[in-house]
Amino acid sequence: MKFSASGGWWGKDWYDKVRLGARYGFPGVEQLGWLGLDFDLAKKTLEENEVTSTAIVIQSVNKDNMALTAWSHGMVWEDSRPAFIESFRESVAAAKAMGVPNIIATTGNERSDVSREAQFEICVETLKEMSKIAEDNDLMIVVEPLNILVNHMGYYLVTTEEAVRMVKAVGSPKCKILFDIYHQQISEGNVIRNIKNNIDLIGHFHIADNPGRCQPGTGELNYTNIFKAIQETGYDRWLAFECGRTVDVGDLVRDMHVLIDPFSK
Repeated sequence: MKFSASGGWWGKDWYDKVRLGARYGFPGVEQLGWLGLDFDLAKKTLEENEVTSTAIVIQSVNKDNMALTAWSHGMVWEDSRPAFIESFRESVAAAKAMGVPNIIATTGNERSDVSREAQFEICVETLKEMSKIAEDNDLMIVVEPLNILVNHMGYYLVTTEEAVRMVKAVGSPKCKILFDIYHQQISEGNVIRNIKNNIDLIGHFHIADNPGRCQPGTGELNYTNIFKAIQETGYDRWLAFECGRTVDVGDLVRDMHVLIDPFSK
């Protein structure tokens, strides 16, 4: 198991966050946006600090593509497919330039004009096309369910069960689930059971406590038990903190290393 720090915890810019991640003992730093980066400088910064940028989201320099792939439209719409494919190719190029292993895909908000099953099939077909590109480039698409009770009202993909059904329908070894522990705790609970039952289909994790979406130890989730359960499955990919903090950086770093070091590779 490998742990990635949240880019929002510290630093002035993308590059500074990488340097501070290394200084604070994290082998990965997760910063999802990539537009505007100098890829040569980003790669140099990552390599010099022996840090991995662990995931990016699908973006495009084309504003029309960004509008079609935004949650207000999104993957659930048939006419967004060309924009997703083009944006995904751009994101693959960014990921390869920086050595990023995961590209996050989201479905967008649910439509009211067609059935959920029709939207499901549209997403599957788009993901199938993107998965071919991912396979050719040895990158992982991770599809993210989100909660609709607190943070993302109206979002289409919510439950682990439906996410599992989606990635199985895509049928690619390079398309898996991003299991955000915070979101799934809110949506359905049964975090450890859902993780262990579906670990072969999980390609990435996000970490935050609930309520509050801050660092572990601030809410109701027992992360020691969750990490132990994940470790027992043999999972060896990244777990990324995606959360705020309630303490200064020194205390945060100390507390998070006490929590994760027994489970780190």
